[in-house]
Amino acid sequence: MNILLIYPKFPDTFWSFTYALSFIGKKAAFPPLGLLTVAALLPEEWSKRLVDLNIDHLTDQDLGWADMAFIGGMALQRESAQQIIVRCKAKNIRVVAGGPLFISDPDAFGDVDHLVLDEAELTLPEFLMDFQNGQPKKIYRASGFCDLSASPTPMWDLAKMKRYASMNIQFSRGCPYNCEFCNVTTLFGHRPRLKTPEQIIVELDRIYSAGWRNNIFFVDDNFIGNKDYLKTHLLPALIEWRSDKRGCVFFTEASINLADDPELLELMVSAGFDSVFIGIESPDEVSLNECHKTQNKNRDLLESVSIIQRSGLRVMGGFIVGFDNDKPSIFQRQIDFIQKSGIVTAMVGLLQAPPGTRLFDRLQRESRIIKTFSGDNVDGTTNIIPRMGINSLLSGYKTIMTQIYSPKNYYRRIRTLLKELRTPQVNEPIDIQRFLSIFRSAVRLGILGKERFHYWQLILWTLICRPKLISLAITLSIQGYHYRRICELYIY
Repeated sequence: MNILLIYPKFPDTFWSFTYALSFIGKKAAFPPLGLLTVAALLPEEWSKRLVDLNIDHLTDQDLGWADMAFIGGMALQRESAQQIIVRCKAKNIRVVAGGPLFISDPDAFGDVDHLVLDEAELTLPEFLMDFQNGQPKKIYRASGFCDLSASPTPMWDLAKMKRYASMNIQFSRGCPYNCEFCNVTTLFGHRPRLKTPEQIIVELDRIYSAGWRNNIFFVDDNFIGNKDYLKTHLLPALIEWRSDKRGCVFFTEASINLADDPELLELMVSAGFDSVFIGIESPDEVSLNECHKTQNKNRDLLESVSIIQRSGLRVMGGFIVGFDNDKPSIFQRQIDFIQKSGIVTAMVGLLQAPPGTRLFDRLQRESRIIKTFSGDNVDGTTNIIPRMGINSLLSGYKTIMTQIYSPKNYYRRIRTLLKELRTPQVNEPIDIQRFLSIFRSAVRLGILGKERFHYWQLILWTLICRPKLISLAITLSIQGYHYRRICELYIY
């Protein structure tokens, strides 16, 4: 049996880093971890081939080889997924699909032969048994959540690692919080489920032995969902693993209460983490209360960000506008907060309601859901009717993005960050592509770019004041180019 695992293409978005990847000679940010895990769950004797449309083309030769196609993806990949399904059906290839895109809207994919939904560790074995008995069903759902200690090591040998900017790995699923707009708990539950440190070390060894020495993203919904286990088991294991390794800098996602635990911060830095994405959402307490972002309330958010950055972890932040309680002043408040915080990577999005969330259910009852959820909250569109009015929301959103990603303000935030950030203990080794990125950025940003004055001012300042952070300064400058291009395409 020849199995073709197909990952749909992402459109150009804030997080695709499309316009930054060319500086370092890469095609995509991450490989499809879900499909690599699915591959490991399939019978060993089946032949498997991965086609990631973000780095490769799906050829007629690929389709001619395949007996069955497995497609996974997120809402953002809907258009590409639909095109793939059409091509597969034209070749009479049996199509099996799963992942958040298909879980959220299974009725939209009538041409898919089998929808294997929820967590594959639970539903895929049932499908495989039925398939081998000649009686596969249309749809497979799980009634609970899987034990991650039984999840297999992803089949990394299927991925063309050199074409990606970062590898990814998963330690836990689930989040203890209950934000109204978030579908994580719908997909994976409230109780964080964990892999063992031994599993993680095996996965890291596989990646390292393949020659990887750069970024590795822990894709957990909330990495610190179980702090005690991190402190006593995983982080000590990572520290030991790193003792005779070079490179492999980690980053992840966490909640703002990370700032409340100095021991955890120190352990994460010692284990090789250098950055963390945190959902700030809003500086307005009323809006935080509305969306049940309880972990962000009753605290000085600016000070919490500062504590994390002073520890050596760079904060990337998520922000949302369009809550029912947002007033016209929210747009300037968001700009002021982002500039003061030194959060260089600030993903500001319009509030959207993913299917399955409490927000979606509430707004549907109020007849305020107006179209299909796109999965992209930074493209200047939303699937809801905002209480402040769509024109006011779009105008204010445009103001935020115009301000925070103007060269003047963006480079000012980089300096704010570099002044505060403790020098990371681990750095990525400089390979040929990253070495060339220095010259590419000097030409494209420092000579041809409209930001050239700000670019050279930053480089000179960094060399004088924080020379050990010059690589980060260049990286953030390159990423800023990408963010501005996305704003020009979708916002301005």
